[in-house]
Order: sequence, then C-alpha cells, then structure tokens
Amino acid sequence: MKQIVLLFAAVLLSGILRAQKLKESEVPATVMASFKKSFPAAKNVKWSKESESEFEAEFKNGAQEQAANFDATGKWLVTETEIKKADLPAPVQATIKKEVDGYKMEEVEKAETPDNGIFYEVELEKGETILSVQISKEGKVLKKEEEKEHDEKEKKKEAKKKN
Repeated sequence: MKQIVLLFAAVLLSGILRAQKLKESEVPATVMASFKKSFPAAKNVKWSKESESEFEAEFKNGAQEQAANFDATGKWLVTETEIKKADLPAPVQATIKKEVDGYKMEEVEKAETPDNGIFYEVELEKGETILSVQISKEGKVLKKEEEKEHDEKEKKKEAKKKN
C-alpha cells in the first residue's frame, strides 16, 4: 500500500513540476494502444509526459472528466475521475468530517490503481492552507499533505512556464 501511495504522490508531483504537453503522434504506440483499449469512448484527449517513462491522458469519458497514466510499456498505472462531493462514500465523508472538520472541499477525485483498487483524493481549503487527503473507500486516511495556498500557486506558475 505504501508503494502505491508513494507512486501516486510521485505522479502528482511530477505532473505539477514536469508535465510536458505532447501531440498524439509523440505518444508511444504501446501507450496509445493500451489507452484506446482501456478507454475506447474517450473524447478530447490531451496528452502529457509526466516523467521520462510516464504518460498521462486527460479526457472526457461520457460525462466524466478523467485522467489516466501509463508507463512507457503501456502498463496502466492510475486513473483519476472527477466526482461530486455528494458521491463520496459515507465512510469517506465521515472521515473528512472527523479528521478535517472546518475545511472546505474544493476538488474531489476517485482514483484507481491496478494494485490497490479504489481510493479517494480530496483537496480542502481553510484560509490560506490547502490540505490534500487520500482516503480508502473504507474511510482510512492513507496520506495527508498540507501546504500554503501561495506555495500551490507558485508551483502552478512554474509548471506553466515549463510547458
């Protein structure tokens, strides 16, 4: 479980710091084939390179906004799906209320990995503090990261400059 949390954190950090936009023609054929097999109904696909060996597709799948990451061999690593706050399972909502009461939910995603299944990522704000929390579907906190809003804005600016 620790490995997947570390992998996911690396994916997020590398996405913020190093993501490079790619044309579809720049995506390896193995990655493209795996993506098309996994998400045949994907529309408006935007590709980026998260690291030397990791590729991310952001797309619409029906009414859902999703992102999926693959390694250079085409192995699926993670899928993130934007969801509504009301769609969080009751144990996850209870954990949020207990662990981070007083914070406002800003973004909610359902994440899935091949090794550890489904978990939820919630971004919360309180004043200038942003809290990112990963919670299992059973309501167990897997990871909690705090940063100042100013830091987050600076990271996003730097990422835009690099793209």
